[in-house]
Amino acid sequence: MTEDFEELYRYLRLAHYKNLFATIREKPGSLSATEAFSAEVIYLLGEPTVGEFADFIGISQPNASYKVNALVAKGYITKESRESDKRECRLIVTQKFRDYYGNQVPDISGVTGEFSDEEKSVLRKMSQRIAEELKSSVGAGNNRSS
Repeated sequence: MTEDFEELYRYLRLAHYKNLFATIREKPGSLSATEAFSAEVIYLLGEPTVGEFADFIGISQPNASYKVNALVAKGYITKESRESDKRECRLIVTQKFRDYYGNQVPDISGVTGEFSDEEKSVLRKMSQRIAEELKSSVGAGNNRSS
């Protein structure tokens, strides 16, 4: 089972990187590979603060701020203050990022479309259980609703 999951994960990542590098261009406003990974982590963490982003990827807060400011300047994320605490700034991906990121996720509907309703139900339950276990193991708060 572990080998099957590793193979599935490998192909999903390969499809992701193939799409990622196809969209990275050397032109003004485009994302470098590091910026693309940073924006993706911000998205996957679900509206983190700069500190939460820095802690998660293991860099200093000034380094994280530098990365965040570059992404803000390119229009891929925004910084929004919360009503309850104006000092707390959340990082939120923009529609520009969502349009970019939408091309990164492999389309598996052709494969799952051939599954029976029972197979889809089992796959959904197993995927949700695996995701919950992985979520706790990586320490991602993930405020984003799926």
